[in-house]
Amino acid sequence: MSDLVTLRHTASHILAQAVTRLYPGTKLGIGPAIDNGFYYDFEFPSPISEDDLPKIEEEMKKIVKANIPIVKCVFTKEDALSKADVTSQLYKKELIAELPEKDEISYYTQGDFEDLCRGPHLESTGRLQAFKLQKVAGAYWRGDEKKPMLQRIYGTAFATKDELKQYLFQLEEAEKRDHRKLGKELDLFSIQEETGPGLIYWHPKGARLRHILESFWKDEHFDNGYDMIYTPHIGQSWLWETSGHLGFYAENMFSPMKIDEKEYYLKPMNCPFHIMIYKSQLRSYRDLPLRWAELGTVYRYERSGVLHGTMRVRGFTQDDAHIFCTPEQMEKEIHEVIRFSNYILNTLGFKEIDYYVSTKPTKSVGDQSLWDSAIAGLKKALEMEDITNYKIDEGGGAFYGPKIDFKIKDALNREWQLSTIQFDFNLPERFDMTYIGQDGQKHRPYMIHRALLGSLERFFGILIEHYSGKFPFWLSPTQFKIITVNDSETITSFANEIFTKLKSAGFRGEIDNRNEKLGFKIRDAQKQKTPYSFIIGEKEAEEKTLSIRKHGEQENITLNFDEVITLFNKANCKS
Repeated sequence: MSDLVTLRHTASHILAQAVTRLYPGTKLGIGPAIDNGFYYDFEFPSPISEDDLPKIEEEMKKIVKANIPIVKCVFTKEDALSKADVTSQLYKKELIAELPEKDEISYYTQGDFEDLCRGPHLESTGRLQAFKLQKVAGAYWRGDEKKPMLQRIYGTAFATKDELKQYLFQLEEAEKRDHRKLGKELDLFSIQEETGPGLIYWHPKGARLRHILESFWKDEHFDNGYDMIYTPHIGQSWLWETSGHLGFYAENMFSPMKIDEKEYYLKPMNCPFHIMIYKSQLRSYRDLPLRWAELGTVYRYERSGVLHGTMRVRGFTQDDAHIFCTPEQMEKEIHEVIRFSNYILNTLGFKEIDYYVSTKPTKSVGDQSLWDSAIAGLKKALEMEDITNYKIDEGGGAFYGPKIDFKIKDALNREWQLSTIQFDFNLPERFDMTYIGQDGQKHRPYMIHRALLGSLERFFGILIEHYSGKFPFWLSPTQFKIITVNDSETITSFANEIFTKLKSAGFRGEIDNRNEKLGFKIRDAQKQKTPYSFIIGEKEAEEKTLSIRKHGEQENITLNFDEVITLFNKANCKS
């Protein structure tokens, strides 16, 4: 157990001690360390709220200041059950009752407090110096909705106060950047619960942003030797039986619909449809490689409790591609996908990327020789791109083949998995895919699944938070806003003239000629994170000059139209 896990687990016990002092009669649940912190579940005599957390935190500080030794005590199961009875700790009694009879059962004591626990803990409470309680939530005992609802207090703890301060700052920044909040403020998208949770409605600005990204994605794919395809949203049940989805993935698929006495399913993946196009004619080794890309919308059932903005949804568009090639072509194709993936991610602003090669799991399909060849090909392709610091995820491959995962770091240094390059030894076999080789015989093609962004919905959530809604000029749905000082004919005419010229030059913008105060309109443009705002009054209209302000700056600069075009063309570069 790491030092940080031990520290956080100790913090959960200090929290429990503070709670039992302040709220006598509280029944204790469990209090583990978790990623980034800890929690403890309680049954309070009367419910508490987040307003009570400062009081609990102060009591924890008193316990820390007292520097109470933390001591391990060992009991038999019988004695431990008696102890739980005496203290009326029925949840602890339930846990003890499930332990084997011969097990030694450990309690940890700190002054007037003791708790059933395997440990380990810090030597004393005084070793905990940097902690913070964060929120209160409901939690069913042991995650079972048929059992009592307890109150869970979350907190975090670090080895130093500087580390805690940095973490809390990052949390505050993450809250400001929350894509759900910014999506609403910038009028990009919404989720209409009454018409279906987990389904995204793209508003005009969000749809424009999506169009810009999709156009970039498609143009780059055409330039890099891919063909674009489109496939249906539903397919007959035999397709999903053949692919194995109904056998392994049915709980994540929407219920079937009966049409002409046959069952159809909304597609959870695009792969089987791409295979059907492949099988629509006889293929030769001369036809390969085939690189087919699709922005294909798929549908997967997710429980309501895990839905989260655009990050976890029920309908989403995968930036999917499948490559069908011969074994001899495999290394070159993988190398090219790695190069292409890095280019796309770098262009979109993600420069820090970690690479993981996932190997064969215990349960898998395909001969060992195929796996060995594919894994060697993945490694060699990474090394051809001078990527030698990749990590090995032993047994982390899918049952149907090994893969490379790309994990990016965002502006807050959070890690997100995006691109995936994945071999598949399963579907070519299940669908009996073949090509005619140079020897005139039938051979099985290699199939490579490839996604660069994962899904557009999830990627947009990451993109919004990475840029905090302040997108690069080339991605911004509204690149400029023309703000009129008043609605005089001279000002309005010049504003319309500039707007038309900028639009004709290929730039995206709006005119704000509302009957509002100038300061209000300027602040609104800043709030909307518009890259550039033009302020047009009588002086600008008469002199044919443009007073322009960049987002985040307080001062305006004066330019003529040609200088603005030069500025915008430079800002529009993707590099």
